[in-house]
Amino acid sequence: MAGTIEVLVPGGQANPGPPLGPELGPTPVDVQAVVGEINDQTEAFDGTEVPVTVTYEDDGSFEIEVGVPPTAALIKDEAGFETGSGEPQKEFVADLSIEQVKTIAEQKRPDLLAYDTKNAAKEVVGTCASLGVTIEGEDAREFKAKVDAGEYDDRLAA
Repeated sequence: MAGTIEVLVPGGQANPGPPLGPELGPTPVDVQAVVGEINDQTEAFDGTEVPVTVTYEDDGSFEIEVGVPPTAALIKDEAGFETGSGEPQKEFVADLSIEQVKTIAEQKRPDLLAYDTKNAAKEVVGTCASLGVTIEGEDAREFKAKVDAGEYDDRLAA
């Protein structure tokens, strides 16, 4: 009866209620131990939805694998807003600095196809464009063009 459970939990704030409790209830694991371990491993994400995979064995042992939150969630958390713009080309909801974009790119890089921080940052900037977030006061598309031209190579180096 060993198995795997995949859930999205708020970082550092998992509890034995839904979605974890109902999934873990019929398994041989100690639900409180799983919740405590998830909270320990996700506390750095403080409230941001984090994908978590719990693999358990028949003897009650378990392993927890914590994924990286979606790029949009990291951007919203970093910029401090709840929802993106309904018209992202016209109405902007937040502004990020290059350093904030780089931080998000470094957090997300293991899950991206990018082979370096500069290209990971370009993927983050693409998400910013669809959310209505500007970078250094510029439209995300204009910022990406400048990154492509090499204007920010020194600041986006790994």
